[in-house]
Amino acid sequence: MRHTPHFLMTDVDEVKRLVDGNPWATIVSHTSTGLVASHYPFLLEDSTDDGLVLVSHVGRPDEQAHELGQHEVLVVVQGPHGYVSPAWYPPEQFVPTWNHVTAHLWGTPEILSDDENFRVLGELVDHFERVMPSPVSLRVDEETARRMAKGTVGIRIRVTRFDARAKLSQNKAPEVVDRIIAGLRGDGPYASPALADEMARAHGLEER
Repeated sequence: MRHTPHFLMTDVDEVKRLVDGNPWATIVSHTSTGLVASHYPFLLEDSTDDGLVLVSHVGRPDEQAHELGQHEVLVVVQGPHGYVSPAWYPPEQFVPTWNHVTAHLWGTPEILSDDENFRVLGELVDHFERVMPSPVSLRVDEETARRMAKGTVGIRIRVTRFDARAKLSQNKAPEVVDRIIAGLRGDGPYASPALADEMARAHGLEER
């Protein structure tokens, strides 16, 4: 990402919050045949230290395409983002921008055993089903679920480094920030309540 020190997000807990709230991520590998990218849901795994540990799975034969386990991969997590119109700025400020919350995470995947993979698949389903009125579980038909799980390869990525940005108009005056948030909360073509919430949180305006 572009080097923007004043937008850096260095707090591991904030990166964890980003991953938890935006689990659909892009995994990129620089393989012997070139760049490969795929998209899968990731969950945070509890760690004994303060590090970041991700778990997911890929559908076969993506594990071969990515050469998983043979080298480092990049996982890109994209949070709320959106266009910021200069219509929300003072007249003399006429250059638009794009606000976003994004993290790049690096690590070498570990291939999970079949049993671990099935456990992680179950946790993925349970994680997303928990908000449903009648949650569905792989335990409904474990035999069939285990058979289908053979078409996937589970992975664990212990993040060795990350580069994260929360570009949320921190360089703007408070009254301009208020106007941007109001615009994002409105009903115009660039409305984005989720981005407005992130901006309000970053500027300490949640209670206003």
